Amino acid sequence: MLDPIDLLILFIGGFTAAAISGAAGFGGALLLLPLLTKTIGTTIAVPVLTIAQLIGNLSRAFFGFRQIKWKPVLLFILGAVPMSVLGAYSFVEVPKEIISRLIGFTIILFVILKYLKILKFHPTNSTMILGGGITGFVSGLVGSAGPIGAALFLSLDLPPVSYIASEAMTAIAMHLTKTIVYERYLGIGLPALSIGFFMGVSMVLGTWAGMKIIVNIPRDKFNKLVGTLLCIIGLQMLLFGY
Repeated sequence: MLDPIDLLILFIGGFTAAAISGAAGFGGALLLLPLLTKTIGTTIAVPVLTIAQLIGNLSRAFFGFRQIKWKPVLLFILGAVPMSVLGAYSFVEVPKEIISRLIGFTIILFVILKYLKILKFHPTNSTMILGGGITGFVSGLVGSAGPIGAALFLSLDLPPVSYIASEAMTAIAMHLTKTIVYERYLGIGLPALSIGFFMGVSMVLGTWAGMKIIVNIPRDKFNKLVGTLLCIIGLQMLLFGY
């Protein structure tokens, strides 16, 4: 049972992470995972994070529902859902630090090549499905793959709110799938569900705050902000393995 101080820390952490995710479309899970690991332990940190992220992404999709771009979302989900099941099944077996470092390096390289205009990437139906599959598998395996999906959706050059809400819909599909698998095969139980829902409340509030920030940001400045945050998160994953 967590004491009031731990609960307060988790609430503040959930709010802060969701505010960042609400403004950038990703990053919340990578901020919360180390905090959850230290507070509740490694075993249930990823399942709890998945539940909290599910609630947080539901709020992001709700706040921007009218601007969701459904075609790329559905193509992405087509690849993401089955592969997130496979990744969740493999959750216990794979060295997560090595995978996280490889993801971090790939994200940094992608952003640098894109902004130097060396990589001119225009997502097609096939690349959205393939990107969804990769994101879903990695998400099930290490708890989150938000930066991969964010990098792919960034290439669609969507308006900020549309980008946030569309990416959130793909995350909802993956987190819901992973929650079912984790509950079925890890037996996460009522304590983990309770902590996840508790943090979910703070993430709804944080999402609302983050979405308020992005409404008046011009698209070019928003894309530069997201690219910068992707590099920071990628560097964190590369150096620390999470």
